[in-house]
Amino acid sequence: MKKLFLAVFFFSAFVFFSINAHAGPLHDAAWAGNIKKIIELLDKGADINAKDNNGWTALIWAAREGKTDAINFLINNGADVYVKDNMGWTALMRAVTNGHTSAIELLISKGVDVNARANDGWTALTEAAWYGHISVINILISKGADMDYAIIRLESQAIKDPERASSYKQVIALLEKLRPKKEMVSQQLPAQVVAKQDLYLATKSDIDELPAIKAKPNRNSYAIVIGIEQYRQKLPKADFAVNDAKIMTEYLTKAMGYPEENVVTLINDRALKSDMEKYFEKWLWNNVEKDSSVFIYYSGHGAPNPKTGDAYLVPYDGDPSFIAETGYSLKRLYENLGKLQAKEIVVALDSCFSGAGGRSVLAKGARPLVMTMENLQIPQKIAVLSATSGDQISSTYEEKGHGLFTYFMLKGLKGEGDTNGDGKVEIGELFEYIKPHVERIARRVYNNEQLPQLIAPAEIIRQKLIER
Repeated sequence: MKKLFLAVFFFSAFVFFSINAHAGPLHDAAWAGNIKKIIELLDKGADINAKDNNGWTALIWAAREGKTDAINFLINNGADVYVKDNMGWTALMRAVTNGHTSAIELLISKGVDVNARANDGWTALTEAAWYGHISVINILISKGADMDYAIIRLESQAIKDPERASSYKQVIALLEKLRPKKEMVSQQLPAQVVAKQDLYLATKSDIDELPAIKAKPNRNSYAIVIGIEQYRQKLPKADFAVNDAKIMTEYLTKAMGYPEENVVTLINDRALKSDMEKYFEKWLWNNVEKDSSVFIYYSGHGAPNPKTGDAYLVPYDGDPSFIAETGYSLKRLYENLGKLQAKEIVVALDSCFSGAGGRSVLAKGARPLVMTMENLQIPQKIAVLSATSGDQISSTYEEKGHGLFTYFMLKGLKGEGDTNGDGKVEIGELFEYIKPHVERIARRVYNNEQLPQLIAPAEIIRQKLIER
């Protein structure tokens, strides 16, 4: 590990001097933390967000050197906190490389995304772990860094780079050691329940093995994937929702051509109502362009508003008794998606909204409602695949370790949904594959009626989702 850190140090020094050769006067002043010079240059008309040949701005230079006064001054005077260099690195990532804890805390307080991904999919947390900055790792975790994603990313790198696999495994072990301890609830549960939980963790199905294809990256495609299994309000678990979200992300990035940096995955306590607002209403708006494709996936509880009949996604901090205040309504979701410039948007919901059970919850004392997707005003460019209709419930497929709807959706994407054998799976084809299988298993195994729905304009039904 020591040799690895030394190698990284010398490489970083080489990169530093190479980059510094292209820096301008404002970048030099920021690197030195010279506020007086920065003010002088800005007064003379210097562009505060100008980039050098490597895409570095003055803010990135100041962050790289840990110059907190310069960072604060630049941001307060219009420096772009979301800026990325040519490698997709943020100012936060550059501060992390050198372990500048004060700069890191300042940047996060100013709005830099702690989970932003570089072009190679790495985040500030993976960088901190790679460099062995324990204090930085603890800060990032406390500020909401996605531990699960970082470990998955490092595990993937270990597979791709077997010569350095042992180094990656050491970094993963470090992260696991620093992972916040969670309450050991299993000690309070009956032995048969604990055994069932262990069975869930061990369950692996055929869809967990990715399709044997590698799609050409589509740089203009964006996705938000949400999986909420456990809730702050101690609601019933939405079994396998996290597993659903993780494998959905794998399909999107490994088989469907979505760049890793264009896919946001929100799991459990990373999926607050504020996170949904941030990514549905700000992140998409900032990134999506006229020819973009957008994919939204949600696995978790839904809930109805008994007073209005509106359907809501239940965030991690959602409360069915105050769903209008703490939930994120489907009406709001579709209104915001409809404002995007995207050419097509696909929404897949492994949830139900009646409050009758399964993946839906209801305020105490309220009665289940009959929910219909047709009542929603869905913009023409949006296709919605929903796990249920009416007052039905969305089942889990215990044998496969996924939601029933998600299992057959992914199985269809893996190739079973290519009903005409042309090597492509279109939205309409996928639905025609999902519907009878979900209906059959729900009736046969769980004695439930579950009939998935598709609402989509004709021009999107033929849209290709995956190609072999």
